Amino acid sequence: MSTVYVVVTVFAALWVGFSAVSLLRGASWVTDSLTDYGVPRGWWRWLGAAKAAGALGLLIGLVVPAVGVAAAAGLVLYFTGAVITVVRARAYSHVPYPLLYLAPVVGSLAVGAAS
Repeated sequence: MSTVYVVVTVFAALWVGFSAVSLLRGASWVTDSLTDYGVPRGWWRWLGAAKAAGALGLLIGLVVPAVGVAAAAGLVLYFTGAVITVVRARAYSHVPYPLLYLAPVVGSLAVGAAS
């Protein structure tokens, strides 16, 4: 396991964890956007829990690699869905936001595969 992999994975986990906590705590900069995109309020806790589980899975993946790969794959699907949601809402200027969370997860997956 390389140092680069550990650093990228921990960063990705912390970054996604921050996103999960922001959603679960109802930060207006997150919830206002979700409302604008048409995401039902009933989904918010599930989406926050999915991000939190993915972040935890990335960290567990440092010890159990298969869990990390599964978590990263799940988060890639999650944030790809977020990009699609933003595009469907025609909020094109917001597309970079889910990509900022997607990039370190993809980086973790790529560096892990290369190690």
